[in-house]
Amino acid sequence: MPNHRWCPGRAAALLLVATLVLGLGGCSVIPWFGGEKDPTPPTKLQDFVSEAGIQTLWSERVTKGSEGRRLKLVPAVSGGRVYVADARGRVAALDANSGRVLWERETGLAFSGGPDLDGDRLILGSSGGEVVTLSAANGAQLWRAQLESEVISVPRASGEGKVIVHTLDDSIYGLDAANGVELWRLTYPAPVLTLRGSSSPAITPKGVVVGLSGGKLVKIDPADGTPLWEVTVTPPRGRSELARISDIDADPVVVGTLILVGAANETDLFVTDSDDRIWGADPVNGAGRWKQERLLHRQLTAPALIGNLIAVGDLDGYIHLVAQSDGRLVGRARVAKKGAITARPVAAQGRLYVYGNDGTLAALSVGQAPPPSRRALRNQAAEGGAQAAVPAEAGTASESGIPATPTGSTGDAPRP
Repeated sequence: MPNHRWCPGRAAALLLVATLVLGLGGCSVIPWFGGEKDPTPPTKLQDFVSEAGIQTLWSERVTKGSEGRRLKLVPAVSGGRVYVADARGRVAALDANSGRVLWERETGLAFSGGPDLDGDRLILGSSGGEVVTLSAANGAQLWRAQLESEVISVPRASGEGKVIVHTLDDSIYGLDAANGVELWRLTYPAPVLTLRGSSSPAITPKGVVVGLSGGKLVKIDPADGTPLWEVTVTPPRGRSELARISDIDADPVVVGTLILVGAANETDLFVTDSDDRIWGADPVNGAGRWKQERLLHRQLTAPALIGNLIAVGDLDGYIHLVAQSDGRLVGRARVAKKGAITARPVAAQGRLYVYGNDGTLAALSVGQAPPPSRRALRNQAAEGGAQAAVPAEAGTASESGIPATPTGSTGDAPRP
């Protein structure tokens, strides 16, 4: 069983917009603990003209959710079913069309990541360091593996008979998908201080990409755990250990030959930054095209794309719809009545599936955004909403956020 310890080598430049998403690794979600007034209170929601309707097709509270913690418990949708898990060990399967509960299973595990689907199996990770696979048909346990650190990310099936797991201590495991046996392990040195969260592995045709504490992005061979490349995307800055936190907790996204952090299609990249601005950018050079600032400090989820819209959840259980073309707000609905939405919404089969921290799972039908009117753009700009990101110089956003050139050392750009 190979057990690699990777020391930083020659890093390469990467076409990646990550500092925007992460800043302090997601500092907008760190609660204010001081006795004084919160210096960055959530922006109050403002009325606007809804242009894209949101219809709740069904809504069920089937689990206890994440119990107020920021975990990587996200819905998995496949074969006409939706699967969810909670922090108390319950897993449920629902009919994607009707919301009818098909089966429920109590495992006794404190789930913190997943599920992912591997054919007819569900893969989940726990805060106790367990990785478990269950039958997607009825929830029966197939195997369980014990790792050495918490799993606050989604374990991923590599498609080559492996399960790839990123743990809180920045170890990456390759497990046998058939029985959970550890095949290899790759361990990276973690900074003194990190945020409580982990990037989920992104599976590509030529390797696995993982974001690490300390702002590094790595690619490994899933066959044996061999490191293929490593790049520092958000280098630590500042004098104190707290100021130098630069974790990558967001999940990488692969689009063609680019590796991005956010939500992307072939022509656009969409990200939420550490102050909860939503940005539209060029995925190749990171140049900002527009920004939406009407949801500042509302602890937004990572964005999901559905049709010509961007969907994000917030701390009060709302789903917000934003036009991909110009960033204007076009729709809003409250889905989780008793808690925040911290899991990225999932777009599947023309619907939006939303999982709230209170255990509410909902299927939404959303309209599409019409072309913007000049009046709508003027109104939102006047109210501090969507604005064009005017370059201060060629290819650089005029305000802090999207750098035209990624942070990292020079060299040949690594490929997915």
